Amino acid sequence: MQAANESPGRRAGRLHRARVLYRNVSKRRMAWLLLKDTVNSCVEYRVTGLAAEAAFFTLLSLPPLLLGLLGLLGYLDAWTGTNTIGSIQENILKASATVLSDKGVNEIARPLLRDVTKGRPDVISVGFAIALWSGSRAVNVFVDTITIMYGLEGKRGIVRTRLLAFLLYVVALLIGAVALPLMVAGPEAVEDVVPWSGDVVRFLYWPVVTLLSIVFLTTLYHVSVPVRSPWQEDIPGALVALTMWVLGSFLLRIYLTHTVEGLTIYGSLAAPVAVLLWIGVSAFAVLVGAAVNAALDRVWPSVATAAARADVDRLRAAAAAQEAAERAARALEASLADDLDEDAPDEGVIGQDREPPSEFPERWAQFHPPEDVRSRLQKEPHQPKHAKHAKRRD
Repeated sequence: MQAANESPGRRAGRLHRARVLYRNVSKRRMAWLLLKDTVNSCVEYRVTGLAAEAAFFTLLSLPPLLLGLLGLLGYLDAWTGTNTIGSIQENILKASATVLSDKGVNEIARPLLRDVTKGRPDVISVGFAIALWSGSRAVNVFVDTITIMYGLEGKRGIVRTRLLAFLLYVVALLIGAVALPLMVAGPEAVEDVVPWSGDVVRFLYWPVVTLLSIVFLTTLYHVSVPVRSPWQEDIPGALVALTMWVLGSFLLRIYLTHTVEGLTIYGSLAAPVAVLLWIGVSAFAVLVGAAVNAALDRVWPSVATAAARADVDRLRAAAAAQEAAERAARALEASLADDLDEDAPDEGVIGQDREPPSEFPERWAQFHPPEDVRSRLQKEPHQPKHAKHAKRRD
């Protein structure tokens, strides 16, 4: 993407200046700068909190999704003449017996499954509607956060962001319906389906699964950025996310083995807690990978993202200038009306009356003048509110 009044020569020159700054920096120093920028982004954009939000909405989407699928299986069994739903019912009842008493299984779980699996359209429609809303809400966390990490907030509207999140969730459901069972079951499940390919499957199974996971994560990062940059530039974040996910899942398994298995204070909530923790670890890994890609793009920006950030910076500067003019006009009106009290704060001072938000510096333009508000906040030490008023009175 190119700015409206920007020639290709100026755009290329700006990109060259952005990259030449780091040309003579050592690799060790560069790695430290990237690590520092990534950690700062994770802290600044509340990655742990956003990962928890995504995990909650993902877990919220699972029960209605499963209910909708069970209701749909009732129709499929009637059409195909099979008894798939019977084996699924038995497996669900066996699993529910681990957390419910015999009376609870017979009076709650069994009648509920019987009603759901009769092929009820209301269960299917309501279940899928709730699942699509909550699941797309979880994906929206990733899309919105990745956009903000790149400094491109406002480049894509709210409606387009939610539609993109909805489409990504539907695609993820279709891919996950095939990929997740294979990943959980391992190569033995593939060998059962294709018996003649035993050696080939054992040799290629995990490399193919790893490659497909990298492709999926890279595509997620690629389409979440509002402008089109080269697809391969998002591979480093996917590698970091996949590595963190494997390591986090391994550590989480050790933790759950010692805290949840057997007698535990969680009781019947042990399984949902374990699933929620695993989804949270996965979401955290995805967001950290996005922070890595954003840090790399700030060091070696692509033409599209550099031009888009320049456009967004101009819009923020214009918004900050407009805010400054409006506040100055209000201060002038108040002084002409002679309604100002001596101890009242001076409304002409930008950024002193209202506290800036604690997150997303892209939204600070309305609190600070149009210069680089982010660097200004980093340079100014935090002062108590009474100290600020004392400084203004002096």
